[in-house]
Amino acid sequence: MLELETHQLPVLTPWLPTAMPGPTSIGEHALATGKGRWWADRSTDPQALAVSVAGHVLLRGNPGALTPDDLAPFSGAYVDAPARFLPLLGTAFPRLCPWERMVWTQQTAPAPAVLPRGVRVRRLETADTDALAALGARSAWIHASWGGALGLCASGRGWAAVDRDGTVLTVACSYFGGKRYEDVAALTTPDYRRHRLALACVTAVCADIRTRGRTPAWNCSTLNKPSRLLAWSAGFRLVHEYVHYATGAFAPAAVLQFGPGH
Repeated sequence: MLELETHQLPVLTPWLPTAMPGPTSIGEHALATGKGRWWADRSTDPQALAVSVAGHVLLRGNPGALTPDDLAPFSGAYVDAPARFLPLLGTAFPRLCPWERMVWTQQTAPAPAVLPRGVRVRRLETADTDALAALGARSAWIHASWGGALGLCASGRGWAAVDRDGTVLTVACSYFGGKRYEDVAALTTPDYRRHRLALACVTAVCADIRTRGRTPAWNCSTLNKPSRLLAWSAGFRLVHEYVHYATGAFAPAAVLQFGPGH
């Protein structure tokens, strides 16, 4: 596939569904933020289109316009594609793992979350970049959709529970932002699990999303019981389920992760 230039996108983007909770917000997020990469089978009258952000790929169009080699850039990613792409995906990636997913939207008020002494929840700022990056490489997924720690901190879309020293204990953010729905993700460090810090941060993110006139959404694996419990506690309720496909091996997380891909 050919990687597209920015000026080529307006003609192609109507192919992507919009204003829906779930993985379709990937394309909207890429358009709005400029974070992501776009591909098509050809530059003129393309028949297939893909957008990739933070290891998540949205693939649409006609699979007959592609060869298995065209999908090489999407190795080690989570691919969302219609069923008609499955034969092509299976040929391109001998290791293809279907991953059942759940999409939720916030429909009720969140449960209360009392913070431990000395911890507060606040919006991330650019000055927090080093503290966020200090969480380490295994935690870098939380800011990947914003192009890195600085991108998330500068976006105004992230909230964190921090201690008196400014150490980041938990992070939640708008991970993929669409025009109507924004997918929420959260991460907490091992020493602060079961303190309801993730719930407090998610609650703050959701309130912020509401001020923009949008609806908070949640996306997680059907097997991720902690993520489902957090979603329920934060007022999310199930809307629908779907399947996306992991095209490579994924190492276990070093921290508890909630949100897209987990």
